[in-house]
Amino acid sequence: MKSAFGRFLLRRLGLSLLTLWLVSVVVFLGAQVLPGDPGRAILGPLADARAVAALNAELGADRPPVEVYVSWVGNMLEGDMGQSYSYRAPVAPFVGDALVKSLKLVAVIFVIVVPLGIGGGVLAALNAGRPLDRIISVASLSLTVIPEFVSAIALILVFAVILRWLPLSATWPDGAGPLVQIEHLILPALPLVIVLFGYIARMARAGTIEALSSDYTRTAILKGLPWRTVLTRHVLRNALVPTIAVVAAQTGYALGGLVVVETLFRYQGIGNLVLGAAKAKDFAMLQAGILTIGAFFIVATFVADCLTVMLNPRLRAELAR
Repeated sequence: MKSAFGRFLLRRLGLSLLTLWLVSVVVFLGAQVLPGDPGRAILGPLADARAVAALNAELGADRPPVEVYVSWVGNMLEGDMGQSYSYRAPVAPFVGDALVKSLKLVAVIFVIVVPLGIGGGVLAALNAGRPLDRIISVASLSLTVIPEFVSAIALILVFAVILRWLPLSATWPDGAGPLVQIEHLILPALPLVIVLFGYIARMARAGTIEALSSDYTRTAILKGLPWRTVLTRHVLRNALVPTIAVVAAQTGYALGGLVVVETLFRYQGIGNLVLGAAKAKDFAMLQAGILTIGAFFIVATFVADCLTVMLNPRLRAELAR
């Protein structure tokens, strides 16, 4: 069993590395096809063409694309993300600081949405076919299709402008403690909570219904175990296995979907950093930011697949064959 799981990990790790390499190629090519060049972006549209050409040569932007890509990947593997054209400083500290801020926002999102999603899904499953189940199912399905910018604007109007319960900006004052930071992050978290609630609730509902109709649940009921014990030890324990994997997979999605939210709430996270780099044609910052998001998504997917196999006895048995 252990050797089979080890082979699975190696195959999945190899696939993740291959995917990361493909992401790096797409990111590099995407930056290359953007209009403009680094020299022109730094010196401005009125700069002399000879000065622009000289600066491009100094930056190495006039080299063949393959050579530039190999050099870029080699530097990334060494931890060097390059120099920002806009800030005239190394890219890595900006990306690291922005990633930490985005991870704080993602943490607040999942602290809110995971209990709500699992609770809603389990409640719907326990009332399958009844009005409460239909309400939760329809609501969760409808919420997943609402764009983040639509729900964000509505939430700003209600909670920040009309009721004034929450701060409008996600940027907290210098030296603010954890509680103040969380207060500033609740409102930006809600648009993605709305989207992710539907996915988690539907998966929790499906897993709970499957567990309720399983043989081990029927056996526990026939043994005369209290319904609360059956629910906690047999139903929820098995129903939440696929839900946990979905939560891990949605972590990468949440980080990648922060561009709109961070822009609306003026939050200096990784999404806002990438958007600003694209506008300024800061290619080094843009490539490093997008590759960081891609790498995080790949890691989250890898963890989700491993958790699915570790927590699902049937999948472990199939690997052992």
